[in-house]
Amino acid sequence: MRVFLIKMLSEAEIRKIALLARLELSEEEIAKYTKELGGILGYFEKLNEVNTDNIEPVSQITGLKNIQRKDMVKKSESAKALIDCSPNEIKNSHIVAKNVF
Repeated sequence: MRVFLIKMLSEAEIRKIALLARLELSEEEIAKYTKELGGILGYFEKLNEVNTDNIEPVSQITGLKNIQRKDMVKKSESAKALIDCSPNEIKNSHIVAKNVF
């Protein structure tokens, strides 16, 4: 039988978490999450008891790899046409962007 510690969070802590996450919680939700989030934290405390000595860290276990193509510079015949159709000023083959500030 597994026993998980329940760390109770205060309503003030739940309100602060909700504020940081920009969540609008009702009073009922605050009461509910006060208990539920404490239970979740209890699971993490239980995980801290597991002996991980001699265990190598892994980032994934599926063996899947990203397939990426090499970056290659290619000439584009339409680059000049695209630049020329810009409504902004063109200087040295570059479009002059409007000021942001």
